[in-house]
Amino acid sequence: MILPIRYQRMAVTQEQQGKTAMDLQKMAVQMLMEKLGAKDETTADAALGSLLGGGDGAGLDLGGLVEKFSGGDLGGALASWLGDGDNEAVGAEQITSAIGGDQIAKFAASLGVGQDEASNALSSILPQLIDSNSSGGSLLGSAAGLASKFFK
Repeated sequence: MILPIRYQRMAVTQEQQGKTAMDLQKMAVQMLMEKLGAKDETTADAALGSLLGGGDGAGLDLGGLVEKFSGGDLGGALASWLGDGDNEAVGAEQITSAIGGDQIAKFAASLGVGQDEASNALSSILPQLIDSNSSGGSLLGSAAGLASKFFK
């Protein structure tokens, strides 16, 4: 089931976009480090950027991640993360299916953890990350620049 996802565009300067993208990445790195008990922030940052980045060094691409999740069996869970209510839980296997086993394997190897541990961590932090950067079914300010690609 594909659910319509609304992206909210906000007036944000490029400087603010860069700062909020960095804040988003920093928050994601901290969440990952706490979940895995990791000590190396540089490695965690590079691993997340490689897995969830937009490919241009601009930080995490939540808009792309939301788009990927909306097309699969995570649509209902995604709607709960974007909304203002409780977040629906997802399993590690759902995250692996949505992102791709090869990508999860590379991510896990770069962190020096097993694939199950990596996908379990992602199944915990991705709902929180999307929820904290959305409201009322829309991605908000920290993702506004990233989501703008949908309005070309």
